Amino acid sequence: MVATENGIYISDKAKSKVIELMQEAGVVNDNNYFLRVGVVGGGCSGLSYKLDFDNETKPMDQVFEDKGLKIVTDLKSFLYLVNTELEFSDGLNGKGFFFNNPNASRSCGCGDSFAV
Repeated sequence: MVATENGIYISDKAKSKVIELMQEAGVVNDNNYFLRVGVVGGGCSGLSYKLDFDNETKPMDQVFEDKGLKIVTDLKSFLYLVNTELEFSDGLNGKGFFFNNPNASRSCGCGDSFAV
């Protein structure tokens, strides 16, 4: 992935999994719903990623679209997530979403938390 502008991106595999999860949640055909990503304090490296479906934007939210999927984050989280790509792995070494974050100076072994 080569970022052409500051944003948050999603791989094809992660997008497919998000759509599958939105179908299971019954919100895939509701255009009001989007993927909310964020950063919260905690985890063994100091900061952890957060993913959820949401249908309400807040005044300071940053809104992006990649591969036809609407991705929203709060301004504070965006400072940590700029040019990050959400990916999904279903391999033997672990299954789940992970963030390819160029801003992280280190991350923990489980990949759920990071530091800048």
